[in-house]
Amino acid sequence: MVSLGGIARKIFGSSNDRRVKATRPRVAAVNALENEMRALSDDELRARTTQFREQLANGANIDDLLVPAFAVAREGARRALGLRPFDVQLIGGMVLHDGGIAEMRTGEGKTLVATLPVYLNALTGKGVHVVTVNDYLARRDAEWMGRIYRFLGLTVGVIVHGMSDEERRAAYACDVTYATNNELGFDYLRDNMKYERAQMVQRPHNFAIVDEVDSILIDEARTPLIISGPLEDRSEMYNTVDAFIKTLEPADYEVDEKQKTAIFTEEGTEKIENRLRDADLLKGESLYDIENVAMVHHVNNALKAHRLFQRDKDYIVKDNEIVIIDEFTGRMMPGRRYSEGLHQALEAKEHVTIQPENQTLASVTFQNYFRMYEKLAGMTGTADTEAEEFGNIYGLEVTVVPTNLPVQRIDEDDEVYRTVEEKYKAIVKEIREANSRGQPTLVGTTSIEKSEQLAERLRKEGFTDFEVLNARHHEREASIVAQAGKPGSITIATNMAGRGTDIQLGGNAEMRIAEELGDMPEGAERTAREQAIRDDIAKLKEKALAAGGLYVLATERHESRRIDNQLRGRSGRQGDPGRSKFFLSLQDDLMRIFGSERMDGMLKKLGLKEDEAIIHPWINKALEKAQTKVEARNFDIRKNLLKYDDVQNDQRKVVFGQRLELMDGANLSETVAEMRQDVIEDIVAKNIPENAYSEQWDAANLKQEVLQYLNLDLPIEDWAQEEGIGENDIRERITERADAAAADRAERFGPEVMAYVERSVVLQTLDHLWREHLVNLEHLRSVVGFRGYAQRDPLNEYKSEAFELFQAMLGNLRQAVTAQLMRVELVREAADAPPPQAPETFGQHIDASTGENDFGDDGGVAVAVLEDTRVVAPEDRDPANPDTWGKVGRNEACPCGSGKKYKHCHGAFA
Repeated sequence: MVSLGGIARKIFGSSNDRRVKATRPRVAAVNALENEMRALSDDELRARTTQFREQLANGANIDDLLVPAFAVAREGARRALGLRPFDVQLIGGMVLHDGGIAEMRTGEGKTLVATLPVYLNALTGKGVHVVTVNDYLARRDAEWMGRIYRFLGLTVGVIVHGMSDEERRAAYACDVTYATNNELGFDYLRDNMKYERAQMVQRPHNFAIVDEVDSILIDEARTPLIISGPLEDRSEMYNTVDAFIKTLEPADYEVDEKQKTAIFTEEGTEKIENRLRDADLLKGESLYDIENVAMVHHVNNALKAHRLFQRDKDYIVKDNEIVIIDEFTGRMMPGRRYSEGLHQALEAKEHVTIQPENQTLASVTFQNYFRMYEKLAGMTGTADTEAEEFGNIYGLEVTVVPTNLPVQRIDEDDEVYRTVEEKYKAIVKEIREANSRGQPTLVGTTSIEKSEQLAERLRKEGFTDFEVLNARHHEREASIVAQAGKPGSITIATNMAGRGTDIQLGGNAEMRIAEELGDMPEGAERTAREQAIRDDIAKLKEKALAAGGLYVLATERHESRRIDNQLRGRSGRQGDPGRSKFFLSLQDDLMRIFGSERMDGMLKKLGLKEDEAIIHPWINKALEKAQTKVEARNFDIRKNLLKYDDVQNDQRKVVFGQRLELMDGANLSETVAEMRQDVIEDIVAKNIPENAYSEQWDAANLKQEVLQYLNLDLPIEDWAQEEGIGENDIRERITERADAAAADRAERFGPEVMAYVERSVVLQTLDHLWREHLVNLEHLRSVVGFRGYAQRDPLNEYKSEAFELFQAMLGNLRQAVTAQLMRVELVREAADAPPPQAPETFGQHIDASTGENDFGDDGGVAVAVLEDTRVVAPEDRDPANPDTWGKVGRNEACPCGSGKKYKHCHGAFA
């Protein structure tokens, strides 16, 4: 029975067909200009770039230039590379220019497709970013496709790991910039930690084309990009909290070993609150007040460390360090540490040296980074199955572009075996048969571990000539994948390995020439050798074609149809023959989720013998439904994570926008004066209640806070005794004295120095408080989920409390900036004084599939965050001049003479 939707599609075509059809007139128009373009000389063709730019400067719309610009770019590609984009490549380019995703099969030339919209959009001079999955592809594409852009008069840059800021700034200033998603996001975060606009490397985000868009915007977007740095030493606080936990009794907490949770009972919470209050570590009345979100986190970690983690089972103590034991293998994991303060809690418990935590200095998700671009587009071989996510999260529409030649690949039904052992026997047999007839075989596995297990099995079966690939060494990976089409070759690969490089039957001529001839100088001998390699590859291609083309043999279904389709798409490029088949067992992960126990019993009843497989299209359909369910669940998880990150992203945009305004503002004196006035309003309102009698005023505390925040010792208690004095009089007198003191300081410093000091203090204070705010948000996020037990929506709770924390941060900013500027003094440094050193920071993006940090061990970058580490004797400190204090302990009496601890006085904003 045909559905109504099916009937409508037959009559009107699908929405995808209509989108493709709408591009046809423009394709015909580009083709009509081909002879005209071919008749131009190289200089005349290059001059078209200048003409286009003049047209744009005179008010032309970039869409109006699409047809002539695509015609110029196509001719430029033909002359610079010897490649002429097909009509379907023009369609793909138009999809990208319109801000959509072009799904184009492997081998259809996506790298070349991108040059058409890149050239057109680069004419505006605002810059175009082409995003790749690794440094190797960024370098390769910038050099390869860069020949077209340079031929047409555009500049090309590339961003890879390890470049200096000057090199990055120059690359971003180019018309076209190739870079990886990690480097782009990392530079964005670093730029928003700079103190001068001139130090920033990126320009505004204009247009980005993301290659392998499904990998970058979906797979890699599961984890955020983070810059972190070591926190100050808080070992004293960990030891204090640890001592409290040791005094608890069994009635004070509840432990659930199965769920691995430990929580305080009401009695335990009250006991901990009393201990924290006595130690002056509790703000407000309750442990669960929003100001104590970080303390809740530390207390909970200490309880976990004592009640859920056992020495010599979960960890051991070795060489004054806590070493984690892997719960599955029982092996030690040196170098690995529990995150978010748990490892420090274990160090306090075992009385070993407490290593400093790493603090998040800045973070961003790829979803929120790429949504900053004015226009975003992407291309991949597989996006249609994730069309809903691309539409919902990024507002990108997926268009499936037809292939240049009809697909000849035969996709066979899956073979399902009862056990993994039976499945692998069948796989080895199939590889042997394909190898004997000279058919190149690509064996896809779901993990590095499984690819190595299969390789070991092949060795035992007598195979010696095969390659094992994983996604770690990109340059070697590309060369192996490029030669995986040789007759009789066997390549075992993880499903994602080698993306961005085609498997050409017979092998890749360019790769072989580069490897075999290397740096051989140009000349007759090199030309002859190159031709010999090309002739050899042509013969090998004929053999591979005769054997049936590339055979993609998959050892398991992935939980995402998209990954399976990527693997299949390796075969049958540009009309080549090919074949693909999936071998499964009921013990595979997806089959177990699907409910293989019931199926196993059914197959036994049906009399399925050992080493026999069940093959039927219904099995394929059932598996596809199971995959669709898993995809929907994963999408929901990513969508939920994004909702939480959007809260932080809104705040990030405000803070980063404010930083830019501060850096651009020539004079911050008005802003600083407003902050000072707000602080005065706040402290007067706090200590002089509205409509209260003067005897109800807290004049002593007001005097103390004026000294603390304004560095003014005023006779406020005497003023309060005056007849008929009111709240407004007090406020005006304080304002008058504060303004006079600020004006005197500005006059002594001079306008230029004062402007520099104000900008430095505001920016550094904002950065410090923002970093603390990020930690608080992390801690809030980790505990807010429990609100669900009280029938409250955790997301709404997170939004409201995150907003309260943000408001508190802004209040702290006003107080901290005012207090510092009212105390700041100029100190002439000795000429030979060593420059302050920036602490080490680390870039981090965890690969969701391997758990490894993409930046490795060398992801550190220097960020200028200055800290005074001088040790100064108390008698040498000037209470009125914080620059003479040096490093002050958190629990020391504040050198200003307030009588408070440093952490509750100047240390609250230092």
